[in-house]
Amino acid sequence: MSDDKQPSELDRAPDEVKLAVDLIYLLESHQIEPSVALAALEIVKTDLQAKLA
Repeated sequence: MSDDKQPSELDRAPDEVKLAVDLIYLLESHQIEPSVALAALEIVKTDLQAKLA
């Protein structure tokens, strides 16, 4: 008997969607307040934009 698993929608999603889902899970599983998460994401965004420049 073969294992014919169909890829889920998430498996077929673009990498940025997969990463977003992982980040949301991480933040929620650690019960991070949304305001703290948004502030941290702004820091991450600024850092990544500097790396692209």
